[in-house]
Amino acid sequence: MMLQTFCQVCEMVLLATIIVAGFAFISPAFAATIVYVSNAESNDIQVLQLHPKTGELTLIETVPIPGVVKSGMSTPLAISPDQRFLFVATRVEPQAVFTYAIDAKSGKLKYIGRGPLVDSMPFISTDRTGRHLFAASYPGHKLTVNPINAQGIVQPTQQVLEKQTNAHSMLPDKQNRFVLAATLGNDLLNVFKFDAKTGKLEPHSSTTVQAKTGPRHFVFHPNGKLVYLLGELDATVHVFDWDARNGQLKEKQSVSALLPGTTGRIGAADIHITPNGKFLYATERTSNALAGFKVNAKDGTLSLIEFVPTETQPRTFSIDSSGRYLLVAGQRSHRLSSYQIDASTGKLTKLKDYAAGKNPTWIEIVDLPVR
Repeated sequence: MMLQTFCQVCEMVLLATIIVAGFAFISPAFAATIVYVSNAESNDIQVLQLHPKTGELTLIETVPIPGVVKSGMSTPLAISPDQRFLFVATRVEPQAVFTYAIDAKSGKLKYIGRGPLVDSMPFISTDRTGRHLFAASYPGHKLTVNPINAQGIVQPTQQVLEKQTNAHSMLPDKQNRFVLAATLGNDLLNVFKFDAKTGKLEPHSSTTVQAKTGPRHFVFHPNGKLVYLLGELDATVHVFDWDARNGQLKEKQSVSALLPGTTGRIGAADIHITPNGKFLYATERTSNALAGFKVNAKDGTLSLIEFVPTETQPRTFSIDSSGRYLLVAGQRSHRLSSYQIDASTGKLTKLKDYAAGKNPTWIEIVDLPVR
């Protein structure tokens, strides 16, 4: 009788697992880490579970972006600091930020509303309080600030900074006193004073990098004392000391993230650092490669670990909070690859690849429970 009951339970578990498009659908009740992948041509968001012991990904659901019909170049994502909301920006009509509530138990998404953007925005982020949304417009040469209400809905734009040549990214510093913004077209990494009460930005300083670097994305070191900037046009990583008190940058190193022998137009894309600050990675879309670097514990400078071939046109990747797994998406392969990060060396070992939607362009990772 006990054996029969056990078998019935096993059968129920097996029936609950359905293989669709290369993913295993499972009950999200056991999820600990959730991955969100935006697909710009499918106009949807994939919700996946990342298993902490194996790095395996399982699909929970695919959520459409309502009212969006045309395909966009990219679909940027951002997570609220309290991990209650996922913000999704569309670069085609309607140019807006769609807010999804994140279910704290399952990681599933519930669409709750949208707010307007003034232009096509390839990058969005929030301030440290989650009350303000920053957006950078590459085609519109703008940086903007939108309030976010208590329900997580983005409100009309309250500030527009014009003449920000090919603006490509913006992030607040650890203290939420300054916001940095990369403008690709004039080779600047800009610093703005930020008033968290009003949400207003005020120009403070700017640092010029080598001509035709094309500043694209950047990250802060977890210690808050360093900034790493990736140049799209030359695939160079620039290392800066960050003076958080005075809002000043001082460049100390530049190192190539371009696979040797690469020919054609360079297109570096994304950059991330492990949560412990030991390793940094960057992608380049022409060579379809990931560059890995070891971070010097004393001064934050970089030394090359390796180049790893990856998905075709890797515009986006992300690292989980444990620093064990790296996920990268290919815009043209329409696939997602997972890698394990060696804790001692930073070298990557590919685990598996999965079918994504069409033109995956952004990855965000959230740990559950979120509240």
